Amino acid sequence: MSYEAIALFMFASMMLMLFTGQRVFGAIGAVAAAAALMLWGTGGSDIPFSAAMKLMKWYPLLTLPMFIFMGYVLSESRIADDLYRMFHVWMGSVSGGLAIGTIGLMVLISAMNGLSVAGMAIGATIALPELLKRGYDKRMVTGVIQAGSSLGILVPPSVVLVLYAMIARQPVGQLWLAGVIPGLMMAGMFMLYIWLRCRINPFLGPTLGPEERRQYDRDRPLEIDLAVWAFVAGAVAFLVLLKRDAIALPDGQAAGLLLLLALVGAGALVWRWRRRIGWRITVHMAEKYHLLLAGLLPLVIFFSMMIPFVNGWTSLTESSALGAVVALAAAVMKGRMTREVFENAVRKTLGITCMFMWIIVAAMGFGAVFDGLGAVRAIDNLFTEQLGLDPWVILILMQLSFLLMGTFLDDTAMLVIVAPLYIPLVHALGFDLIWYGVLYTITTQIAYMTPPFGYNLFLMRAMAPKQITLRDIYASIWPFVLIMVLALTIIMLVPELALWLPHLIYDK
Repeated sequence: MSYEAIALFMFASMMLMLFTGQRVFGAIGAVAAAAALMLWGTGGSDIPFSAAMKLMKWYPLLTLPMFIFMGYVLSESRIADDLYRMFHVWMGSVSGGLAIGTIGLMVLISAMNGLSVAGMAIGATIALPELLKRGYDKRMVTGVIQAGSSLGILVPPSVVLVLYAMIARQPVGQLWLAGVIPGLMMAGMFMLYIWLRCRINPFLGPTLGPEERRQYDRDRPLEIDLAVWAFVAGAVAFLVLLKRDAIALPDGQAAGLLLLLALVGAGALVWRWRRRIGWRITVHMAEKYHLLLAGLLPLVIFFSMMIPFVNGWTSLTESSALGAVVALAAAVMKGRMTREVFENAVRKTLGITCMFMWIIVAAMGFGAVFDGLGAVRAIDNLFTEQLGLDPWVILILMQLSFLLMGTFLDDTAMLVIVAPLYIPLVHALGFDLIWYGVLYTITTQIAYMTPPFGYNLFLMRAMAPKQITLRDIYASIWPFVLIMVLALTIIMLVPELALWLPHLIYDK
């Protein structure tokens, strides 16, 4: 049997196992291990072992639990509730304003978590009941929740783009920056569609009533602990001076650890004794401005993590740890970090992280066997020389295959299944792998929402109230799918939309 036939047989076997309901990592890993043993005998057992060891040596892998933990801390501590109330008040006077605000909520949730499932859960449990209660059309708002959650794997810090970076051997920072403009462009297109549709038919998205708007203009005092903010400002100034070598510390990990413990200890003491210190002032402002401050908190967390990374002050792993620490501190300062919140965040982080690690180990083993067979070179030769297909035709066929696989697989599974084949093929065809990462994320999210078996459709059905039927869910998504197809086409025709920002920051 030729190597090309073996590669085709491996791929078909894996797809067959997935159709039978096997776990993704089990199907991929089992086919890879069996093929390695049959091709190279007992020596083939080194392939999964070396894949596991390579995974353990991937230092950037530490970013995954950090980002996931950061998102779950903010979700479990109900900071997402504050975000929605902010959008509810500030966008309520616009036609379809609450639905537009829900898209904004999804963008910020994406910046907090990086997982589309988290955005779907928060949107379905927080935004959807409020929108239905205020008379919004159930089909339109169901589509809004699903479309908004699709931004989760495109807006940084995207966990899926971190995985793509590891498998494709591309810089995570460049991939994140590449997703910024396409992600914001898609969010803007969603908002424009909602506004136009509600302007044409106001009954689809009624505005907030004047009585309810006046309710949020009432005065509500805000107490500020100056001692806490003075400590935060002093700690930030100290770290900046330390980074610029204006302050010298002894070299070594012990000195850095002692500095970290000293800052944490001092912060805990200031927080514990802040009321006895008595440095407090009271500011009178309308309640809507309180909500605005609460809504800005996720942006503070996001920029506290991204600015040091983009400027080269911290590595990717250090930035992820910084984001997790700042999120934890924010939950503590708001008085919402209970034992239950912390335990739920840790448990969910552990479960998601372990799932990702098993899938990556299986994908690396499968990729090693594919590389050994030379399958990528054979398929490249088949498409370009024997069939004479244009590289763009091949690229479009690859994207269509994602739409097919998306009917029964999630984005991570799709990536690890086809990564050993598609990523080297895209590189061989002369396309930019950073740009392709953005195309991959958008295409998989379109596949998520495409009937009859889109992954997001059934997630929404499980979370939505009984008054929303599966027929409503199917009907709700088509306008947003067409908008995403349009966005994908624009990015394919104008690659600079994805590549301009990475080149601006990294090609200095």
